[in-house]
Amino acid sequence: MNWSNYVACFFSAMFATNAVPHFVKGICGDRFPTPFAKPPGKGLSSPTVNVLWSLLNMFLAYILFRSGKVSSGDQLALIIFFIGIAAIAIPSSIGFQKKHAQ
Repeated sequence: MNWSNYVACFFSAMFATNAVPHFVKGICGDRFPTPFAKPPGKGLSSPTVNVLWSLLNMFLAYILFRSGKVSSGDQLALIIFFIGIAAIAIPSSIGFQKKHAQ
């Protein structure tokens, strides 16, 4: 595969992982930070904004998943996909833990 497919795998995972908390918080009716809040990423956005942000993330994840050929059976593509998940999930868990401790 081309190197750009691996980049697509990585970012597909990041967008898919980012979609999860926004979708869950949104459909539960909870406010949650988005890039559209004030201040961006720290203030709280409405549940509807979170669902819309999640849907955009899901759409981008799908497009990149397809172009990255994650499901092609290429082991490296799958490994890079899971690295992308970890690359956003671990820092997010740390950041949100600190944010709620204040």
